[in-house]
Amino acid sequence: MSKIVYNAESLKVMTLFENVTRVRLKDYFLDDNELMNFVVDEVMLGKAIGKQAANVKKLEAMFKKKIKIVGFNPSPRKFLKNLLYPLQVEVEGEEETLMVKANDAKTKSFVIGRNQANLKNNLEILKKYFKINEIKVI
Repeated sequence: MSKIVYNAESLKVMTLFENVTRVRLKDYFLDDNELMNFVVDEVMLGKAIGKQAANVKKLEAMFKKKIKIVGFNPSPRKFLKNLLYPLQVEVEGEEETLMVKANDAKTKSFVIGRNQANLKNNLEILKKYFKINEIKVI
């Protein structure tokens, strides 16, 4: 687990997210694909998204970037599954290694991403909260 540090710009974004959604934010980060990721408690996910994704649309218009809202779960397997949603995958694994089972080649390619970008991003996110060293796609 790594220490989470925010700069002034991140704090502004987080405050704006909380004001729009009325949901307490657990974490915020920008990944390599310039996708804004917001982590909220799993039970507050629906409220954060809003009716007919109204909050998501409003925030995307404000930031002029794509956003993704993820539900946090204290289980690394369930949290990884939430990160990969809407992809239909199974997540298994032990303490430090998680295995993602994809049903077809297209899903597997989305999980991995170009030059393993998606896989690396998800591993970095998981390392913030859990002692995970590796994600394998099978």
